[in-house]
Parts: sequence; structure tokens; C-alpha cells
Amino acid sequence: MKRSSIGWIVAATVIGLWAVQWLDAQEGDSPSIPGWTPGKGWGWVWGPDDEVGALNAMSNESVLSAVQLVGKGKVYDLGIAYDRDSFKWPGHSPGEIMTFRSPEGVKRQKDFAAHDNPARTAWHSCALFINDNVATQIDALGHATTGDDNHWYNGFTEAEWGGNWGVRKCDAVSIPPIVTRGVLIDVAGYKGLDALPGHYGITVEDVKNTLEWQGVSLRPGDTVLVRTGTLRYWGENGSDHEKIAEHDSAGMIMEATKFLIEENGAIMVGSDTSGYQRWPAPEGAESFMPSHDYLLIEQGVHIAEFHYLEDLARDKAYEFCYVGLVNKIRGTTAGFTMRPIAIR
Repeated sequence: MKRSSIGWIVAATVIGLWAVQWLDAQEGDSPSIPGWTPGKGWGWVWGPDDEVGALNAMSNESVLSAVQLVGKGKVYDLGIAYDRDSFKWPGHSPGEIMTFRSPEGVKRQKDFAAHDNPARTAWHSCALFINDNVATQIDALGHATTGDDNHWYNGFTEAEWGGNWGVRKCDAVSIPPIVTRGVLIDVAGYKGLDALPGHYGITVEDVKNTLEWQGVSLRPGDTVLVRTGTLRYWGENGSDHEKIAEHDSAGMIMEATKFLIEENGAIMVGSDTSGYQRWPAPEGAESFMPSHDYLLIEQGVHIAEFHYLEDLARDKAYEFCYVGLVNKIRGTTAGFTMRPIAIR
């Protein structure tokens, strides 16, 4: 047999194997990725000093794959605007944005050397008193603790790593820039509702049926965002607390969350509510926020909260490139008032 013939056979075989792998990936049967074990999920697998968790599994290759999902160049703003009147989970303090220096004040008080200049240039600056878990956010792995020793992900404890100026392990600074394949699971849309009713628990069956309805499969390494419809009522600043609270308690039950993590390898999960999970916790649960304990502490999976998903749902944009960048304020327990985007 001629060498050229052998070369064509080898090439055809390689292309055939690549095609099978590509088709498997499109059907959601993609291979495992580092750190994730099917049936188990992630966990404390990255070493005793790790603060990043499942997001360690991002790679140059996975980022490139996510970016290649961009075909139209359309950008979706997933952030919501926040001010002192905005709705928040009751366990967090309100926020105040206060003018620290103003053009009028600088010129009137004349307490700054540059107040008098030919162009009459001045400035605005603000002082912020704000919680680190408000508006669009990503919970850091140090957010939730458990046990008498108040430990969080990877066994870091309050006694050793707490502090008067925030946590000193697994704070928001430890959250890397996130670029992944994003998948929207529009449960409210599947059910034909503007928004899920309060306290509705999203089940595994709901998730599977919605994915089938959308024609989308999950793959290990995905950021999965679940739509309840709550943020259709946010408006300009989320000031209609009663209407938002009516729907904000809908969310994922534990079995559905485990389905995303253990069976499908989600690298991050989130929703359009303030707490992702269904509230209140099931009767008899050991924790009042079991999904947070499971995701943040046990699995090392970050939680994306208050992500605005209405535009994605309207356009039936169920698969996209997700980009999330958080503020780097040391000690904070969430990347807060952020502005993630979806690109397709």
C-alpha cells in the first residue's frame, strides 16, 4: 500500500474519532474534566491551601471553547442596578451611597488646595456603606460556615482565618475571572409563567423537562443559571419589595442541585433570586440553607445570585459564553454589585 493511501486512512480515522467526540459533546456526553468525579461532584480535591474550588477546572482550552460559542456578537447585561431602596435578603445590611466630596462643597469650603483654579475644575466622589452580598453577586467560598468550629470550604476555620476586616481565606479576591459555557434553564418559561410562585421548589424533573423543551444539554464545566422570573419585577432599582419577595423564595431543591453538580459537572450555579435555593429549607433539614452548605462548603462551587435573565429568556438564548468578573476587595465574602455578561 502506498504511503499516501496510509496517510489518508490515518487522517480519516483521526477525523472520524474527532467527529464522534464532537457529537458526544453536543449531546452532553462530554468526558470528565479535572477535579470532577461523576456521581460525586467536586469537593476538597485541590490541595489543603486551595481557595478557588471548582473554578480551578477552567483552562485555556475550556475558555477557548466558551468563546467559540459567540456567533452573533450580542452582549447581554446580567447585572441589576442597586441603590439604598433596593430589595435584599433580610440577613444583610442595607447600603448607603453618600457624597463625600462635591463640586459645590469643595468650592464653598475651600479646604482643598486645588479648589481655586482658572478652569474651576472640581469633582464628585462617594463614600459607600454597603453590604458585600447585595445586588448581582457571586458568593465566595468563605460566605457560609458550619459546625461548632465555624469552618468553611477546605476546612478553614473562623478561629484561624476570621478577622476584624473580613475573612482571610476564600474571600472575593480568590474568585478568578470566570469565562465558561453558560446554560440558561428557563423553568418559568417552560411552565408558561411570568414567574414561579413563592416557595416553589424546582425539582430534577423540572430541570430535565426544561432542558428537553429548550433542546439543550449540560456539559461538565458549565455555568448553569436557573430562571424563576423574579427579576422581571426588579424595575429601575428593585424598590417593590413586596412583589419581589413574593417570588424570590422560589428556587432549587437539594436533589436538583445535586443533579447539576454530581451528574452534570456544573462548575458554577446560580439564579435570578437573592439566594438560589428554595426558601424555607425543608422541615427537618440540619441547616436553614442546605444548598449553600452543600455548594460552598462541601463542593467548592460558587453561587451566582440575582443574575438578570429576562433578556436571555426573551431571545431563547439558552447557550452562551458567560463572563463574570468580581471586585477585588479583600476580606469580602462575595463579589457584589457586579456586572456579568452573556455573549452569543
